[in-house]
Amino acid sequence: MKKFAIAAATATALTLTMANAAFAQTTQNTQSPMVVAAGEVTKAKEATSDTWITTKVKSDLVTEKGIPGTDIKVETNKGVVSLSSTVAVTEAQKATAVAITKKIKGVKAVSADGLKAE
Repeated sequence: MKKFAIAAATATALTLTMANAAFAQTTQNTQSPMVVAAGEVTKAKEATSDTWITTKVKSDLVTEKGIPGTDIKVETNKGVVSLSSTVAVTEAQKATAVAITKKIKGVKAVSADGLKAE
């Protein structure tokens, strides 16, 4: 009986040692969970920021008198705002829309190529 207990203890110790070595190899070859989580948080912040920028631009354009804000489509990707419309706007309205958009915090650039000017 004593020999069986010693053999079982030895087998358990060897198994744990081998499992620990295998686990150490896997964690060294992959990124740390904290690094992965930080990357996901950055993506979430960026998406939230883009959504916030789009909403802010849209609301500022809608409330601006003399601009067809409801007809202007706003899309944001990594801080770059694209303005487009299916209705024609004047050059002055286009310039005003771009100026309003550039004032928004977080906007890196504005593309108004999609705004049809009269």
